[in-house]
Formats: sequence, structure tokens, C-alpha cells
Amino acid sequence: MAELVFQRPGEGGTVDNPLGGDVVFKARGEQTEGTLTAFETVVASGDGPPLHTHANEDESLYVLDGEVRFKLGDEIRAAPAGSFVFIPRGAPHTWQNVGDGRARMLIHFTPSGMERFFDGFAALETPGLAAFETVGAEVGMDVVGPPLAESDPL
Repeated sequence: MAELVFQRPGEGGTVDNPLGGDVVFKARGEQTEGTLTAFETVVASGDGPPLHTHANEDESLYVLDGEVRFKLGDEIRAAPAGSFVFIPRGAPHTWQNVGDGRARMLIHFTPSGMERFFDGFAALETPGLAAFETVGAEVGMDVVGPPLAESDPL
């Protein structure tokens, strides 16, 4: 049975973000009977993941603080604080913090499962793009291109 989940600011299990900073889990699959993974993350200026797809999960992102840009398919869109993005499974996407300070986002995956990527990546001694690809492949995430900073520099 799914648990009732209530997290105050700063509460939740924390692992290292592959992009630096922390991932603070607000809900994990074992709490939601596999229906949802939710976490808050902070990303440094200029950072973002490589272009990738998810085979098993839909993803939604809400920009809480900062200024982010998203590449969704072939289109790049600005996403200031308050922006929401829904990405259906299989859609190529990436994002980049383009502000001067850190960006903070709330990210949801449905169904759950992506917590395994963050747990696996955080356990590595030598993170990097190759590790991102290897750990990602284990959970159905495929890297299909470089980060926005490389493919579409500002």
C-alpha cells in the first residue's frame, strides 16, 4: 500500500546530483507503490545533462528558482522560474541552467524507477559522461546527444 508522504523544506533522502549539488527525494517508488518519483534538485550555472530519452517514464519539471532553457526535440525554449515542462517517454530532451546563480527544480517521474539512476550514479567513484551513459542504460535512459552547452552554446 502506498504511504502518505509529507516533506517539509529540506526534508527527504539526499544523494549527489550527477551535475553537482544534491538531489533531495520527496517521494520514492517504494513509498508510492511505484507510481511516482519526485525530487528537488539544485544545478550550478551552465550545467545540464546530455540530450537523452527515457524508455519507461514520463518526466515533468517545474523551475522553482533560476533561469533554465530546454531542448525538446529540435526546439529550444527559455524557462524562467514558474515554468513547467512535461516530457513523454521516448522524447529527446535536455536542459541547461543559463542564469548566473544556481537553478532549483522540482522533477517528477511517472511511474517511479529513476531513483535507481541517481542512487547508482551517486555510488560511483568516477562520475562523468561515460558513467552517465552506463548507469542510464541500466534504467532505460539513453544518451542521444551532448549537453546543450556543447550542442547549442550561448
